[in-house]
Amino acid sequence: MIEPPLTMPPKRVTRLPVRPSAVRFPVLVVVFVCAACGLVYELELVALASYLIGDSVTHASVVLSVMVFAMGVGSLLAKRLRCRAAVGFGLVEGGLALIGGCSALVLYAAFAWLGEARYVLVGFSLAIGVLIGAEIPLLMSLIQRAESARSPGVREKESTADPAGTVADLFAADYVGALVGGLAFPFLLLPWLGQLTGALVTGAVNAVAGGGLVLWLFRRDLTGRSRALLIGTNLAVLAVLATATVLVDDFERAARRAVYGDQVRVAVQTDLQEVVVTGEKGSPPDLFVDGRLRAGGEDASRYHESLVHPAMNGPHARVLVIGGGDGLAAREVLRYPGVRSVTVVELDPGVVRLARHQPELADLNGHALRDPRVRVAFADAFRWLRESATTGPAGAGEGPRERYDVVISDLPDPGISAGAKLYSEEFYGLAARVLTDGGRLVVHAGSASARPRTFWTVDSTLRAAGFATRPYSAHGRGAHLAAGPDRAGRSDGTDTAAGDWGYLLAAPGTYPPELSLAPDAPPLRSLTAGVLVSGARAAERTRDGRGAPPPPSTLVHPRYGG
Repeated sequence: MIEPPLTMPPKRVTRLPVRPSAVRFPVLVVVFVCAACGLVYELELVALASYLIGDSVTHASVVLSVMVFAMGVGSLLAKRLRCRAAVGFGLVEGGLALIGGCSALVLYAAFAWLGEARYVLVGFSLAIGVLIGAEIPLLMSLIQRAESARSPGVREKESTADPAGTVADLFAADYVGALVGGLAFPFLLLPWLGQLTGALVTGAVNAVAGGGLVLWLFRRDLTGRSRALLIGTNLAVLAVLATATVLVDDFERAARRAVYGDQVRVAVQTDLQEVVVTGEKGSPPDLFVDGRLRAGGEDASRYHESLVHPAMNGPHARVLVIGGGDGLAAREVLRYPGVRSVTVVELDPGVVRLARHQPELADLNGHALRDPRVRVAFADAFRWLRESATTGPAGAGEGPRERYDVVISDLPDPGISAGAKLYSEEFYGLAARVLTDGGRLVVHAGSASARPRTFWTVDSTLRAAGFATRPYSAHGRGAHLAAGPDRAGRSDGTDTAAGDWGYLLAAPGTYPPELSLAPDAPPLRSLTAGVLVSGARAAERTRDGRGAPPPPSTLVHPRYGG
């Protein structure tokens, strides 16, 4: 019988270029950096999904839930790499840098050339989540092995390794890194580098941090083949990211042509959104904001005539335009000689600058924003209206600062989640407070025929806020403009499902306002009393008469979908 040895043969110990006690700090620094990069990838996907696809709430939920699920999968898969944790972590970081860094580029390319980015979004969320989930288990294995390193003759039980402390330190560094990444994305990367370049630079930082840690601190734990593999992988990833960064401007121009056509006149990235003016010289331009058509060139008059002129039937000395930074609604308002003042509330100063100074766009709006009767307020419409509705002159107590005869709501489509609060019962309640007695509110409410539930939800919301409503619609003149200023269709105009614009003319009280043109209405290109009558009938035909109207939308219960 062979007696077992009194002592087990020593395990292979990680050989480090620094003292085992000094390992924890550089590892935690890399955890911090990688966590910041991971959150930037996540926010990049959410931002691009909101910009390209719309319905930010739904797609943010998809990105976050898929990514968290994938992180759990990645943690489980990392168990297979624990025996080769160093090379495994290096390859994971290289893959994460490549996939995360190029995610914005590929997502934008899918939207521009394929017209569909949802499946690409889910795929990137899944891949990035799996790789992020594998980081912590591999790093924990590395740091524990490093701290368990001992000189010959030291017993295993005398090791100073502290698994609980290691976990606490790793997660603390991870959470703090996520905080820094979350703040860096909107305040540094997005305004300074933009979405595409910001993601590529983040990927490069990720590759350098992850690969550098393994090739420096754990290089003696690598075989010659593993070391060559990691060096080659990181160099290839950095080369791809650097090449993409150099070519990103050319890519953006090509993608922009694929989305907007060849006649791009001006493309400006403001602090809030991308603004693009397109069209052939000598023809009215098209204005796109964040990839959605806001003013449709030749059809802009038809849309804004239908929006503005029915509301002007009555007193109209003081007019408030909410949105409308393109100046087109103000142009129609100023055609009435009795108008004394127009206040335009626009969130983005970049849109107003373009509407004032871009020659074709300024000609289209008739230089309305330079008219001395027009005052532009740069503010969030909800906050501005709330302050106006509750702040009176000094010493006058509570009350509206100024009252308006007409309020024109020329806002993004209610189906876009980011603008849902501007179609809420609370918002309309504030609007009612700034209206004069007998004042009128008109709301663009999306397509009545293509999205009837959304349209009638706006109607229910206005009624819940104390308005009586008169629904009507107007039709565009072609498939190219079918998406129209309601911003609900694709930016290339190929969504032909929405061939109309839906409006709601409203007044506080029990009786809806009369749907007709004012006696002093100027000559109009497309709008007549007969057109309004047929538009009212067309809108009514979209009402679901078989059941109760949809519930109103509030801040805590938004009812609009993408």
